[in-house]
Amino acid sequence: MKFEKLSDNKIRIILTMQDLTEKHIDFHSFMSNSIESQNILLDMLEEAKKETGFDTENFNLKVEALAMADTNFIFTITKVYPENTSSTATKAEFAEKTPKRRFTIKRKSLTPSSATQVVYMFNCFDDFCNFLAFLKKSNCVSEINSLADDVLLYNYKGGYYLLISNIHRDVVSKINFYSNITEFAKCVSNSKSFASKLVECGTLIMENNAFEIGFKHFV
Repeated sequence: MKFEKLSDNKIRIILTMQDLTEKHIDFHSFMSNSIESQNILLDMLEEAKKETGFDTENFNLKVEALAMADTNFIFTITKVYPENTSSTATKAEFAEKTPKRRFTIKRKSLTPSSATQVVYMFNCFDDFCNFLAFLKKSNCVSEINSLADDVLLYNYKGGYYLLISNIHRDVVSKINFYSNITEFAKCVSNSKSFASKLVECGTLIMENNAFEIGFKHFV
């Protein structure tokens, strides 16, 4: 089990199939949001608190569960505040008034870690830049630059689409890449047909390699 504290309000927990077996966790049963699954999650959060200091006591939590094709399982847990909560003091007051942790669990789209071509949609260009900044902070620039032969960025109907083709199957870092990018962008399921539409109708913003260009000029 691996813990990654993404911010003061968000943490990622990565489990392997061996972790699930050792902890007697059934992923599909976990998605049912049963009392048993919540108890399992509480145990994971207690361990996360010991490892990273991420404290979820008295907070409502949003849990996003993602099953990877390589049998890794990723849980992203976010503390939920009211929309009008802005200051630290107000957030603290909110936590004190919340009687216990409540969970909202949803399944995220399966990331095709065995695919040779994928398309991801960013809502805006800033989201793409924020993703690159996160990768740079994680010290994995060189590995990401060698992820695939072709990495293009398109603008299409107001969205920004990253078209990644000829992905290298032997790049170990792609597992972390897929888990990270789901925090900033959404995977387009029909990537092959949509890629053709991007080439035909989209506006090419960055030619190969969009990662290298982005790292050089925008982060």
